[in-house]
Amino acid sequence: MLDLLTSVLWSLSPFGEAKVGIPYGIMKGLNSYLVFVVCFLANVVVFPLMMFFLEHINRYLIRWRFYKKSALYIAKRAKTGSGKKIEKFGFFGLMFFVMIPLPGTGVYAGSIASYLFGIEKKKAFWANTLGIFISSVFVWTVAVSMNKI
Repeated sequence: MLDLLTSVLWSLSPFGEAKVGIPYGIMKGLNSYLVFVVCFLANVVVFPLMMFFLEHINRYLIRWRFYKKSALYIAKRAKTGSGKKIEKFGFFGLMFFVMIPLPGTGVYAGSIASYLFGIEKKKAFWANTLGIFISSVFVWTVAVSMNKI
C-alpha cells in the first residue's frame, strides 16, 4: 500500500509525474494495470489543480518579488518550449507537447502553456489528458518490458 501511495505521489509531483510513478510502482512489484490506472488518474488530477492555482492563487502571490521572478521565468520557459507548436497546431500541438515523456514536458508545463495562450479550459483539459494517456502507455509498456528482463 505504501508503494502504491508513493507511486501516486510521484505522479502528482512536478518532478516526475506518471513518467516516474508508473515505473516506480512496477519495479516495486505492484500490479502493473493498477499502477497504470492509478498513476494516470493522479496525473490527470494535476490539470484542474494547476488551473485553479493559476486562475485564483497566482494573482495574490504575484505581488511578492521572489514569486513573481520565479513565475516569469517558468512562464518564459513554457512559452519558448511549447509556444510555436501550440500556436501552429493548437489542440494537437498541446497534446504532443504533454505526451513527450521527457522532463519538463508534462501536465504542469501543459497547464501553464494552456493558461498563457488562453486555450479554452475544456479543450486544454482533453489535450492534456490525451497527452498524459499516450505518455503513460509508452512509459508503462517500457517499464513492463524492462521488468521482465
